[in-house]
Amino acid sequence: MTAFNIVRFRVKPGREEAFLAAHRNARADFAGFRRGSMVKTGERSYCLVGEWDSFDSIVAARPQMIGLLDTFRAELEDLGGGLGMTDPVSGEVIMELGS
Repeated sequence: MTAFNIVRFRVKPGREEAFLAAHRNARADFAGFRRGSMVKTGERSYCLVGEWDSFDSIVAARPQMIGLLDTFRAELEDLGGGLGMTDPVSGEVIMELGS
C-alpha cells in the first residue's frame, strides 16, 4: 500500500542554497522510493514529501535517510519545543482525493 513521509525543516539564515543543493545532488536510491517533492512553506521553512511503495519501505530506508540528513544537518536550525532539527511523520495512504 502506498505510503508517504513528510519532514519539516527550518534552515539557518544564509544557508538555503546549500540546503537545496544537498537535496538536488542527493542520490535517493532507497528501495521502494517513488518520488519526492520539496515544498517551501515559509521564510527558511521547508517540507520534503516522499512517496513510497509501502510503509515498510520507509522503515527499511530510515538508516539511509538519517545518513543523508547528516550530510546537511549543519544547514538546519533547531525547530524548538524538543523537536530537534526535523519534524518527521509518515504513514500509509487511507484515502485518495481528486480525480
